[in-house]
Amino acid sequence: MRTEEEMSNVATTSRELGNYLEAFTEFVKRAPGQNQGWLRKLREDSFAHFCEVGFPTTHDEDWRFTNVAAIAQTAFRLPPAAAKVSAQQIEPYRLAGAACELVFVNGRFDAKLSSVSSLPKGVSVGSLADEIRRDPKPLEKHLGQYLNTQRDIFCALNTAFLEDGAYVHIGRGTVLEEPVYLLFLTTASDAPLMTHPRNLIIAEEDSQAIIVEDYVSLGGGVAFSNAATELVASEHTVLSHYLIEREHTEAYNVSTLRLQQGRSANVASHSVLLGGGLVRNNVHPVLAGEGADCLINGLFIGNGRQHMDNYMLVEHASPHCGSRQFYNGILDGHSRGVFHGRIIVHKDAQKTDAKQTNRNLLLSDDAQIDTKPQLEIYADDVKCTHGATIGQIEEDELFYLRSRGIDEPAARRLLLLAFASECLERMKPGPARTRIEELVNQWLFHIQPGSPEHGKGAPDRALHGEEAG
Repeated sequence: MRTEEEMSNVATTSRELGNYLEAFTEFVKRAPGQNQGWLRKLREDSFAHFCEVGFPTTHDEDWRFTNVAAIAQTAFRLPPAAAKVSAQQIEPYRLAGAACELVFVNGRFDAKLSSVSSLPKGVSVGSLADEIRRDPKPLEKHLGQYLNTQRDIFCALNTAFLEDGAYVHIGRGTVLEEPVYLLFLTTASDAPLMTHPRNLIIAEEDSQAIIVEDYVSLGGGVAFSNAATELVASEHTVLSHYLIEREHTEAYNVSTLRLQQGRSANVASHSVLLGGGLVRNNVHPVLAGEGADCLINGLFIGNGRQHMDNYMLVEHASPHCGSRQFYNGILDGHSRGVFHGRIIVHKDAQKTDAKQTNRNLLLSDDAQIDTKPQLEIYADDVKCTHGATIGQIEEDELFYLRSRGIDEPAARRLLLLAFASECLERMKPGPARTRIEELVNQWLFHIQPGSPEHGKGAPDRALHGEEAG
């Protein structure tokens, strides 16, 4: 006997597949590079798999704690012609100190709003769609070669509608100290919109770079952002990747970061989730080269009825590699958080050193966290640990601060900031960390008991990226 959820999913799949089929049929008529056999096949195979499998349910182990029925049941459509966004509208979201800024409006590159003129020799950035049209052959080696579209249906959906996003190439031996800033804007719409940004980042041997992805809403309306980034870290590279998600609470956001690390590549992934109604953050590094090292660091802060799901899949495929996962969650109101961390140590990955830690603070009786650290070890000479904690603000610590003349709201905010700072301090000083610290401070003031906005659900408009009225 099928459960009610399964019956509903079957009906929804049949109804919504027609909507996606219509969208896909129209999309491929204008899709860049559709005359390239390899790219056409990549899209078609991915869409066929999506149609065959449909959206996941809570009976799928990887989605056990997250119900995506709201996404499956909404008739999303691709954005029409590029929406008009002024430079004044995005001024509050520009990143001071960035090497360049690439702005995408509803998933499409906007050259007029972007700034890429001051890049050093050896760095190439721009629109992936433009790169596909200009010279698609070199992309074949990397584009679509790392995401697992068979395992993750949202990756399949992204690949099926692969159109535009950022293309970043860091040449061999190039050191770029300032961040490459990628700003993804979703505009207001009367109809539910879906976008599928696709980013390809290639760092050649001995290079260094910082990449920042920032997802923002301009105005309200139901929107679904399904982003995917393939990041190739060649031998001896040093890379930092930042994901900032701060869309409004009508937004659905699914993002996937797929890291491919070569020999002695050192990569840090920092995720900060502040917005969105339903958010799924996937980070999947594969330490393919000997001596690779990966830091996966994250902070998620939820309020109202936000749902924030963090899924980490770390694959140790070569010996002498190290990985560290640190995720902290702060949840208030009726919000729900998920941490599902999975480390796989393959049989050839001897001398692996892996650590996984998830810490959570629940600020209300109605907040909820589901945490599932997981190890799969197929080698016999490794050092792997994992752990998770769930708690509330310590009354003794609160009493200590109050006894020194600090009022209760300020004392609680200090304790929350100290908890959040465990993640912030793992970020290197610079423009990205400064921006994130500002956003986190705003958020903590909002959810902090005693503030005028406490318990209202969404933070202020400026934080979430909505236009001020």
